[in-house]
Amino acid sequence: MSQENDVLWVQQTLAGDPQAFGELVQRYERDVFNLTYRMLNNRGEAEDAAQEAFLRAYSNLDRYDQNRSFKTWLLSIASNHCIDRIRRRRLTWLSLEEPLPPHPALTSDIPGPEEATLSNEKSMLVQELLDELPADYRMAVVLRYWYDYSYAEIADMLDTTESAIKSRLFRARQALAKELEAKPVSSLNPAMEGS
Repeated sequence: MSQENDVLWVQQTLAGDPQAFGELVQRYERDVFNLTYRMLNNRGEAEDAAQEAFLRAYSNLDRYDQNRSFKTWLLSIASNHCIDRIRRRRLTWLSLEEPLPPHPALTSDIPGPEEATLSNEKSMLVQELLDELPADYRMAVVLRYWYDYSYAEIADMLDTTESAIKSRLFRARQALAKELEAKPVSSLNPAMEGS
């Protein structure tokens, strides 16, 4: 039903109804923002990237294949834009900004202060580790483990092969495991300090 609604809204937009595209934005704005935030680790930049992804989708709507998932197509646009931003950022920035705590939209329950601190530290560590991955590895990890896309869907979104995605994920897991080994246990669980 949701794919049928998406296609209907796309057709209405192409027929000149801008409010129909507003329905698509409302439906997918959180997904697009979560993706851009995970990739860019900066709220302001993630908001700009999400907005740019929607603008690009709108201006290229006539190129959308209505047999494909609109969400997959939209996230593909967002992911490619984020990869471009990361590449440009690396050319101009000599050091990465400090990671921000996770956006409130990324959490669902309100934890207590101790849980919030531990969760925040773990989220910051995960984001820190993600930031150290090359952009194409990071995108594969985010799409696979945050969005639970199949290898085939990720390959389609990133315009590559399934074996390339499997290879990127394997290398990303190796790099993340190596980084985790290098981190002191106390940085993963402060409660273990002194025991």
